[in-house]
Amino acid sequence: MDGYAVRAADLSSDAEATLAVTGTALAGHPFPGAVGTGEAVRIMTGAPIPQGADTVVMQEAARREQEDVFIPPGQKKGQNVRRAGEDLAAGSIALAAGRRCGPAELGLIASLGIAEVTMRRRLRVAFFSTGDELASIGQPLAAGKIYDSNRYTLFGALSRLGCELLDMGVVPDDPAALEAAFVDASRAADVIITSGGVSVGDADFIRDMMARLGEVSFWKLAIKPGRPMAFGRIGGAVLFGLPGNPVAVMVSFYQFVQDALLTLMGVAPLPPAGRFAVRAGFAMRKPAGRVEYLRGRLQHDGAGPCVTLAGAQGSGVLRSMSEADCFIILPEDCTGVQAGDIVSVQPFNGLA
Repeated sequence: MDGYAVRAADLSSDAEATLAVTGTALAGHPFPGAVGTGEAVRIMTGAPIPQGADTVVMQEAARREQEDVFIPPGQKKGQNVRRAGEDLAAGSIALAAGRRCGPAELGLIASLGIAEVTMRRRLRVAFFSTGDELASIGQPLAAGKIYDSNRYTLFGALSRLGCELLDMGVVPDDPAALEAAFVDASRAADVIITSGGVSVGDADFIRDMMARLGEVSFWKLAIKPGRPMAFGRIGGAVLFGLPGNPVAVMVSFYQFVQDALLTLMGVAPLPPAGRFAVRAGFAMRKPAGRVEYLRGRLQHDGAGPCVTLAGAQGSGVLRSMSEADCFIILPEDCTGVQAGDIVSVQPFNGLA
């Protein structure tokens, strides 16, 4: 606070105190002397507390006449003073290993006068889409073709994590082309992420290719959308084979892949991102046996907070992901939801 640096011992609890102003302390320009009995120093925000003073009375509470200042009763010892070490005590840990460096962390490092710190390098992630039906943006669409969206979704999600990205484009449903892409990616990256080609169709080669070139740790998840998902290794790279449907890609990435990438980055494990219970503003049936991730919107309907469905819930309806602000998570044993039931939601703004 801008005000007066004083000795609390000179103040009264029930009467006004009169003190002689002996100088000024400015930010960057400390008062060179000491505050003695019956004295005060005019002080500005950011200035060091003069020797002998222990309290600052803000200027709005004081009355100044010539070289005297009058301090009203009721001031508290130590008020309006920031003590050395109250932010970070000497010898304590400023940032523990496993912390991501965001704006606050960068500022903290700078406040300690540290110009360089040891960091893990950025995780290198190679990603590509598979499928003869896919065209990249800028190409004309031939009959039976659609534009690839999964690479751009993954680009956005991976960029938010700060990964070093290797976009390998669209790889056709051709075993030789897929093998070449996998070999190149495994040599260049720490992690490989693919979309499409992990189901059981005649042109789904990813799982078999992973098994031949490396290993498959698991395949298929009891979730909807996103059942077909392969995880394993090729060479020194960890590989995630995600489904082809756009919403299934996002669900499997945020529920499984992102935490794995953060662990590989050295980030300390995080709790499930911001899940909480809220009242359902919709009704639907659900078969038991799989955890289902619906796209929802949090709102207030007059009776309190609730969540509604954000459009059609098909695994190819990417627009509903754009219109949603949370996942509605229905557990494996759930067989349906009635309006008013309590459901678990996971807001998107806690995912990255």
